[in-house]
Amino acid sequence: MDLKPEIIERIKKLDEKFSQMGQDLSSYLDGLLYADYLTYWDYIHLDTLLSLQNPKTNIPDEEIFIMYHQITELYFKLCLHEYHQLAETQNLDAKFLTNRISRINRYFDALIASFDIMVDGMDPQQFLKFRMSLLPASGFQSGQYRMIEICSAHFKRLVAKEVRDTFADDLTENEIEKMYEHIYWKAGATELATGKKTLTLIQFEEKYQSQLIQLAKKFNKSNLWSLYKSLPEKEQSDVNLQLALRQMDVNVNINWPLSHYKSAVRYLQKDPEDIAATGGTNWQKYLPPRFQKRIFYPELWSNEEKEEWGKAWVKSVIFNQ
Repeated sequence: MDLKPEIIERIKKLDEKFSQMGQDLSSYLDGLLYADYLTYWDYIHLDTLLSLQNPKTNIPDEEIFIMYHQITELYFKLCLHEYHQLAETQNLDAKFLTNRISRINRYFDALIASFDIMVDGMDPQQFLKFRMSLLPASGFQSGQYRMIEICSAHFKRLVAKEVRDTFADDLTENEIEKMYEHIYWKAGATELATGKKTLTLIQFEEKYQSQLIQLAKKFNKSNLWSLYKSLPEKEQSDVNLQLALRQMDVNVNINWPLSHYKSAVRYLQKDPEDIAATGGTNWQKYLPPRFQKRIFYPELWSNEEKEEWGKAWVKSVIFNQ
């Protein structure tokens, strides 16, 4: 049987490709001849994936808790995939930047929309039982979420608001290390009674601190805000790009933490005394954006919008106002 012209053309291109690397195409064709067909379950390592849920108790809803957090971390990995692509892109323009920020927004939209799994999808009594077996682990310890924050904005935007304005906008590597000591999330992992670091925070810093500082240095000039400001002024004025950045600010700094706040209110708030989170984190002060005033892109918001940051969400979703 004669080979079709398009098959011959592809073989020629393959031979050229492998010859450039000093490789013998016929050897690779032999390997292809004997290789088995790819299956869906092998390609995504399905059996391995489904074996990664290992509850600490025999309480049924703990498995829901584990799987949802694993799904969350996979979405975070998708986000980080986009940040790293953007940081490496040459000749960046507004259209490409908008496209990739929109991807990240879609990932967060999916997470935020699915968080009812955590709010309403577990039995409260089961949760309050199995959570005690998780000490001192906490969702606070998500290193990938911290990486997303660092890649999103000028590092100064992550400093606790009380000292934020004491740091300059143009950062050196030494200043980044100093600023890390005042990173906002540390205040959310202190013991409620003594103000000392929780074991949750100690564990987190031992694993991630060096990595996060290095990431902050690497993205000092390639975080989303720096990339946005590197564009010509005309492209910075692109409405779709500004809307994408604003949506990202809301997703990461309002909608996502307040989804957690809604869950904490359901499971941990107990009048007249609140139940501490599993890692001892001060969730009442750490989660609500109106306390932190964590805003990635303040230049894109009006003074009134910044003043009301996060309040409308709390009124409508938490208090049904």
